[in-house]
Amino acid sequence: MSEERKKLTLTGLFKKAAEGKPITWLTCYDYPTAYFQEQAGVDMILVGDSLGMTMLGYDSTLPVSMDDMIRHSQAVRRGAPNTFIVGDMPYMSYQPSNEIAIKNAGRFMAEAGCDCIKLEGGESMVERIRAIVAAGIPVVGHLGLTPQSVSALGGFKLQGKTAETALRIIEDAKLLEEAGAFMVLLEMVPDRVCKIITERAQDCLIMSLGSGPDAHGQLLIYHDAFALYPNFKPRMAKVFADAGSVIRAGLESYVKEVTDKTFPQPENWFKMADEEYDELMKKLK
Repeated sequence: MSEERKKLTLTGLFKKAAEGKPITWLTCYDYPTAYFQEQAGVDMILVGDSLGMTMLGYDSTLPVSMDDMIRHSQAVRRGAPNTFIVGDMPYMSYQPSNEIAIKNAGRFMAEAGCDCIKLEGGESMVERIRAIVAAGIPVVGHLGLTPQSVSALGGFKLQGKTAETALRIIEDAKLLEEAGAFMVLLEMVPDRVCKIITERAQDCLIMSLGSGPDAHGQLLIYHDAFALYPNFKPRMAKVFADAGSVIRAGLESYVKEVTDKTFPQPENWFKMADEEYDELMKKLK
């Protein structure tokens, strides 16, 4: 898909789901990657707080600030003007109060041109979601493995694998929908739990990240899908192209050619006309 496409909207996402067409969703944090994703026909982009790990080198998402998120979201919007972009609310940008949540959600919309925001949490976030939606900002919920709460969850583990914990996730998904969330992301939830939630959703799209094929669409972390994050490979990720190996091989070739003095070649530099060079040498005497 190389031709410019129409701007994808909320209506368009629900239309795809109604037609039984899965929604495609990837993370992205920079202009050139956003450009390629839009050219490839990706429906949605999540400017995730995962950039703390994949782009900034932190060992978790917790140090990521609102200014980090806005700066990267702006770059992504410039690269993908017609893709539906989700701004991920970083740690402590929405938890303290409704007022803080609305203010920061509004920054994603006004300063970065996002189409909506995403926040983590179940029943405890119902009040926040209602407030943000009432302010005219669409909201995506996030249940299951929620990285901002990974310490409380006991690490990066499957969530909802017992009947009791699965019921809590199912109930939370309905609460988020009733609060006004138009979409809920289920991360690392058993496939059958995801299917139940998807079948029960009425005015809400359900997206899967490692939660099976029965949601309305799939999300993957871009750096996982293209082997660009060397420190961790989650089970749910599939490597669609080993871009990391290609880049590493190219870097090694660059180092070798510069070291061997085989780069640059004449086609890689600019020259001065002989008469101008002669004139310059006269002036230098």
